Amino acid sequence: MGRVTRYVALLRAVNLGSHKKIAMPDLRAVCADLGHSDVRTYLQSGNIIFSTTEPVVEKVAQDLEEALAARLGLTTEAILRTADQMRALIDGCPIEVSDPTKVSVLFLRDTPATGWVDGFDAGPFIPEQMWTAGREIYFHLPNGTGRAKLPPAVGRRLNTPATMRNWRTVTNLT
Repeated sequence: MGRVTRYVALLRAVNLGSHKKIAMPDLRAVCADLGHSDVRTYLQSGNIIFSTTEPVVEKVAQDLEEALAARLGLTTEAILRTADQMRALIDGCPIEVSDPTKVSVLFLRDTPATGWVDGFDAGPFIPEQMWTAGREIYFHLPNGTGRAKLPPAVGRRLNTPATMRNWRTVTNLT
């Protein structure tokens, strides 16, 4: 038996309003049927944690995406991080988190192209702020996520699928 890795899969744009509805028991069943173990979900927004011996993260993501499409008719991207990567991004947070509802992390599937932020002026979005760290972008959104303008503006510049989670969710996924 190979080494067991604990993954967090963040499904992009599921259960937002009436779009891409998925029941968490169905999501857990799909994941378990793929041979993953210790499967659990968090909230109703497409967060799933599981263990697997499959060492290739891209294969894990692709298999999950294909199974969701085949079994549930759900077409979405699965953005994966290992449990160790999640702990590292929590430990490396550049923001003093006094209110976890005002801090969010944008998880990118791939590392963005070098220079993607060149020429981007975050000034018009103040008091919103951002910090980049590899495949994550941290946001401080003092007026809340619902009215935030900076994350959508950043998302339009990226050439990779991404999904955002608030700090409370991020810290509960480890």
